[in-house]
Amino acid sequence: MRSVIVLGICALVLMMSGCSDKPVIPEQLPVPVKTFIQQTYPGEAITFAQKDLELTGWKYEIFLVDGTHIEFDTDDMWDKIESPMTKPVPAHLIPAPIAAHLQANFPGTFVTKIDKERNGYDVDLATGIELKYNKQGALMEMDD
Repeated sequence: MRSVIVLGICALVLMMSGCSDKPVIPEQLPVPVKTFIQQTYPGEAITFAQKDLELTGWKYEIFLVDGTHIEFDTDDMWDKIESPMTKPVPAHLIPAPIAAHLQANFPGTFVTKIDKERNGYDVDLATGIELKYNKQGALMEMDD
């Protein structure tokens, strides 16, 4: 029991220390992160990158010249993408059922943010509408 308490205190101290966020130069990013950026945003330069220490490992936050903000999880997979209000999130990143729902119900607008959540996806549209979908792509909630 004592070792569990000590481990918990150590974890808390580590989380509360100011060293959990560290800038990183683009060349030091993991290969899957660099590959994703090169393939999804060809020609876009990274203006800032940082790694954040989480309980499960390192996460990365990337900011591109065009204003796009991408977060990667501890498995180096994209977790959240926010584009500037004038630029859509790349269509191939939006799950097919969600893309079909958006095309049918919100023609003429585009996705500016997609965030993978535990139970599905949060999606923001350029019109200001916020949508929540479950993992299967069914609409669960809408807010404007």
